[in-house]
Amino acid sequence: MTEQTPADAPTIHHDTGVHRFATTIDGTKAYLDYRMDGRTLVVTHTWVPEAIGGRGIASHLVRAAFDYARQAQLKVVTQCSYAEAWVKRRPEYQTLLA
Repeated sequence: MTEQTPADAPTIHHDTGVHRFATTIDGTKAYLDYRMDGRTLVVTHTWVPEAIGGRGIASHLVRAAFDYARQAQLKVVTQCSYAEAWVKRRPEYQTLLA
């Protein structure tokens, strides 16, 4: 699986009311859920349906969450196995881990 280039990156919507980063690709929704624990963003679940899998969508969702955390000066905890594996491969985001 390869990640899309930034020019091809899907539009990610952040809904703070339901603690979710989401995108819709080909009419199918993918999302990352989180909860807040004080000043820590806890990534709880990433979901990309099989119909749109293999396009790097989960990576874009996790990156959006980490970029948001950086901008908001939050720490991040990964309870989602995908997000945990994602950040292990990206040292530039590891400083955000709580």
